[in-house]
Amino acid sequence: MASPRLPLNALRAFEATARLNSMSAAAAELGVTHGAISRHVRSLEAEFGVPLLKRLPKSVEPTQQGGQLAATLGDAFARMQQGVAALAPLPLTLSCSATISMHWLIPRLGAFKRANPDVEIRLNLNYGEVDFLRDEISLAIRSTMFKAPQDVIIRPLLRERVGPVCHPDYAQRLGLKQPADLAQARLLGTATRVHAWREWMDAFGYRGEPLQPQDSFEHFYLQNQAAACGLGVAIAPEILVEGEIARGHLLAPFGFVDGPHELNLWIAPHLRSRPDVKRLANWIEETMRA
Repeated sequence: MASPRLPLNALRAFEATARLNSMSAAAAELGVTHGAISRHVRSLEAEFGVPLLKRLPKSVEPTQQGGQLAATLGDAFARMQQGVAALAPLPLTLSCSATISMHWLIPRLGAFKRANPDVEIRLNLNYGEVDFLRDEISLAIRSTMFKAPQDVIIRPLLRERVGPVCHPDYAQRLGLKQPADLAQARLLGTATRVHAWREWMDAFGYRGEPLQPQDSFEHFYLQNQAAACGLGVAIAPEILVEGEIARGHLLAPFGFVDGPHELNLWIAPHLRSRPDVKRLANWIEETMRA
């Protein structure tokens, strides 16, 4: 007797809905309409004869039976993705923040490509949590500010050294000769590191009045660009501004000190044995440490 045909599209729609607690979010992830997701879920409930979701005013959540099914489906879809990746490897996808990409990775990536012309790399510009399977990420450069996924392979890269940076003309105009002079400066911050000034004060041993940024930017690279344009003083990791310092666009008047965070390389566990993943991981580790 033939096994019944599994309604894979409906099962995928339900799994995404249960995982995201939202039909709209599931529709966006799968590239379909909210109505299509709703129809798929209703068809499964009719076929199984049990409710799979609780419809709440602004969200949904799985019932007991729905939760059990969603967990099983999540494991099954993950294993399917692993199997496909092993048989038909996709190009490598490296995830890192836009700032790391612009100021560290891209200026050095040509050297890797010349040595490894057969390795295709795509960039995923992100800095938060990672779902390696869903987002098809191979490797990710992440700060220890973020928790690594379970089972991910972690390779330490370096401890961040941080310090105040500004345009040389700005430092001369304000007479930034000692840390206490920062009280007279326009201090810049970023939404992605709201505690950057406090962390630097603790690491440096600053004993003056607490320093608070007067201007905040949405992204790290915007803050650094503002500092390079003479709009104020920003706290930045040395690795992300060393090029601008070498070109004379930025100055670190008080140098850099070890901060509280480290940069790590996360490697997708199901891709750890791929030769191209190993080559890229080794190159990132060796180049960043150098």
